[in-house]
Amino acid sequence: MRPNHHQFIAFAYVVREGSFSAAAARMGVTQSTITQHIGNLEKTVGTLLLRRGRDGVELTPTGQEFYDLADRMVSFDVEVSERLEGFNAMKNGRLNVIGNAPQPALRIIAKFRQRFPNIQVNFGLHDWSTATNMLRNRLADVGLITDAPVSDAWERIHIESAEYVLYCPNEHPLSAQASVSLEDLKEETVIIPERGSLTRKLLENACRSHAIALERTVTMATFPLMYEAVLQGIGVAVFLCNSSLIKKSVTEIPIREMTQKHETHLIATKDRVGLKLISEFINSVN
Repeated sequence: MRPNHHQFIAFAYVVREGSFSAAAARMGVTQSTITQHIGNLEKTVGTLLLRRGRDGVELTPTGQEFYDLADRMVSFDVEVSERLEGFNAMKNGRLNVIGNAPQPALRIIAKFRQRFPNIQVNFGLHDWSTATNMLRNRLADVGLITDAPVSDAWERIHIESAEYVLYCPNEHPLSAQASVSLEDLKEETVIIPERGSLTRKLLENACRSHAIALERTVTMATFPLMYEAVLQGIGVAVFLCNSSLIKKSVTEIPIREMTQKHETHLIATKDRVGLKLISEFINSVN
């Protein structure tokens, strides 16, 4: 028995939405229908495509191969629907945006929402490794990624260039300096992102190159948490400049060993760029 179109579409939405129930709601069918489609697809393939757990679903290696195909089928279905519906295609819908660059992502989302208020936008802030892997695995529609790897499958639109700076409270002794060195941070509590973050990788490389050890560090999951920790006086933080829209009470200081510019791009897979929902989001860059 060959798998049918409905089975692939159900499979793609289970992965996209993260659960059987969410996929059923998205497609407007019962959860038992989704379960049946996935069960029949796995039976035809002869192996599990998904692992079910408390935190949702996870693709098996075979599932990842089939998901790439299934997701392209969904994109094709959406494109056909958009052409049939014309402008009405933008009156509702959902867009999944991810990134490791919060400020440009939120700026573009705000502009997009002004034009299309009925479109549901889901934004996930992730470390560099997670965000790039999600894009590779087609688990998001659009990504805002700093120092994104190059891929023939991706369309890249340049957003901005930025360098790394030190965030510290205005009353901190370092705030009066025009720039700081990594040596200045040896006695400070430095707030850094989790492993997998591009910021952490670059900071560790810079410290290694200059034989500097940061003895006191505090790890936090996202930049908003890091920024709040600076405001609360927990320590100083290293991150890209202009990453926060909130400027009150915090000073940004260039780091002399980390002056290289880093590029942020908006990224979407080339087969999705033609979709009206995604093309209009890209247009919100300007």
